Amino acid sequence: MLLFIGTTELLLIGGIALLLFGGKKLPELMKGLGKGVKSFKDGMNEPIEDSKNEKTEETQIKDNE
Repeated sequence: MLLFIGTTELLLIGGIALLLFGGKKLPELMKGLGKGVKSFKDGMNEPIEDSKNEKTEETQIKDNE
């Protein structure tokens, strides 16, 4: 079963977060969440970049032999 969050649900979640944390704290929380997501994406892409670098190094070693 797939769960899709619509506009109404997002507004409801945002309203509850605003009530719980207040207007001053909410931007700080969203900034932290954004940094966390960016860090996660960077971590997910890192193994791909590492494998590309290893393949390039292997090719260079073979070319030098």
